[in-house]
Amino acid sequence: MDRLMSRSLGSLIVIAAMLAACAGQKASSIVILPAPAGTSAKAAPFMSNGDRLAAAKDWRGASQSYQAAAAAQPDLAEAHYNLAVCLDRLGEKAEAKKHYVTAANLAPGNKVIWDSPPLREIGLNYNIRQKSYLDPNPRGGF
Repeated sequence: MDRLMSRSLGSLIVIAAMLAACAGQKASSIVILPAPAGTSAKAAPFMSNGDRLAAAKDWRGASQSYQAAAAAQPDLAEAHYNLAVCLDRLGEKAEAKKHYVTAANLAPGNKVIWDSPPLREIGLNYNIRQKSYLDPNPRGGF
């Protein structure tokens, strides 16, 4: 009986330790980037609308707004990043990855963008100033 009690107590301690470890982990927060100063007059309303929809967790609506912002200002890294976040939440991982990479190439040095899931998974965020080798149209040399 003592042996059974010791095993049960040991199991409880292990379970308690596992629960404590899980409780200490933060859930990854979703970061939506605001439109930077200098955003074009065409893209700004789409960014604002996308921000509002993303805050309401309307990922489909937000993705449409960010897509329009990216079309209005193709060099707006924040639009591509926010679009990627929305597509990621919708389960469209391959399309999201394209926009994460586009955003990273448009904004070398932006830690939030370079810490995005696909870049972190393949280890591209180790040097955030380097252009991604996934860029289909690299400008400049490596």
